[in-house]
Formats: sequence, structure tokens, C-alpha cells
Amino acid sequence: MYTFKIIVNRGWYPALITVLAVLGVLYRWPIEWIAPALIFILALGLVVTGIKARERQLERALFKLQQLAEYFHRRFMGDSTLSIFVIIDSLFNIDNPKLWDWARACDMSQRIFNSWCGSFINRMESDIGVTKLTDYLSTYLNEFWQITSQYHDFVEQFYEIATKVEIPQETIDQYHKFVLEYNAFVQNFREHITELRSIARTGIEPPSIKLAQEVVKTG
Repeated sequence: MYTFKIIVNRGWYPALITVLAVLGVLYRWPIEWIAPALIFILALGLVVTGIKARERQLERALFKLQQLAEYFHRRFMGDSTLSIFVIIDSLFNIDNPKLWDWARACDMSQRIFNSWCGSFINRMESDIGVTKLTDYLSTYLNEFWQITSQYHDFVEQFYEIATKVEIPQETIDQYHKFVLEYNAFVQNFREHITELRSIARTGIEPPSIKLAQEVVKTG
């Protein structure tokens, strides 16, 4: 059964060419009749095979993008200790009202991000199996890039504050753990976009997904 399925999906045109060639020999069909038909079948089979191969590549790319998005949501959003928003919340322990105002604003942003990212994951799961794989990939790749880019804005803001304000070492250590894992995620995302270039237009440059910086105190 499995062998038959492979023949139908991948080997139908070689089999058809073989049958026609054998019939042509048996019935002595003129070569000028059968040659164009064989060439047409071969060309058609190669085109169909190429289309199916690209569709399989797109399906794998979509699955990888979904995995990256789910990992990002699980590790860097919500109540995860590696969420930049959770790290920012720890600033409420510092006696600095200006930092509290910024942290409160970030808390509002966290709710929006949690909702946005959760909705994104749900839509990806529900849209698996759509017919226009190229459009689907481009749409969700760009949205995920926007999510990570805006998320990184908060990472940069925290970094800038941490280099200027005295922050407890415990918070710095937590941030450095975040940096280590977040940068590994960024590298995977960059590599995925590089791989996508061979099968689809991404419109996104890998370096546009920025790495987080460790806080290095001087003096």
C-alpha cells in the first residue's frame, strides 16, 4: 500500500512513459508521434514534482516557525522568570519612583504582548493546512518578526537603565540568564530566515532580529 502511494505521488510519470514506450514498440507507433507525448509527460511530471517538493519545504518551514513562536511564548512571555517584563517588575523593589512609573507602563504593555502573542499562536495552529502556503508563511513570519522586534525594544530599555542605575545583583543575574537563552533563540530565528530565502521571499534580513546585551558595570 505504501509503495503504491509512492508510485502514485512520485513515480506516475516514469511509469506512464515506460508504458507508452512499450506500447509504442509493440504496436510500432511512429516515433514522431510518440516522442512528443513522452517529452510532454516528462516535462509535466518534473513540474508537478517540483511544485510538490516546494510545498513540502513550505510545510516544514511553517512547522519550524510555529515551534519558534511557541518557544518564544513559553520562555519569554507570561509569568516565566525569563520574561523581560517579569525582570522589569523586580524594579519595584528599588526606591526610585521614576523607575516605578516606567515599570508600571511596561506592566500595561505586558498584558498587550501576552494577548497578542497568545492570539498569534492560536491563529497559527488553526491555519495549519491552508492552501496558500506562501501567503500564510509571509504573513505570519512578518507578524512574528514584529512581535520580537517590539519585545526587544523593552530589552534595550532595561539594558540602558541597568547601565545607569544601581540595580540589585539578583536582578542583573536574572537578566543575564535571560540574555543567554534569548540570544540562542535569536540565533535560531536568524538561521530559519536564512534557510527560508531558498524557497520564499521573506523581506526580512537576519541581523534585524537583534541580540540582547549583557550589563557590564564599569568603575
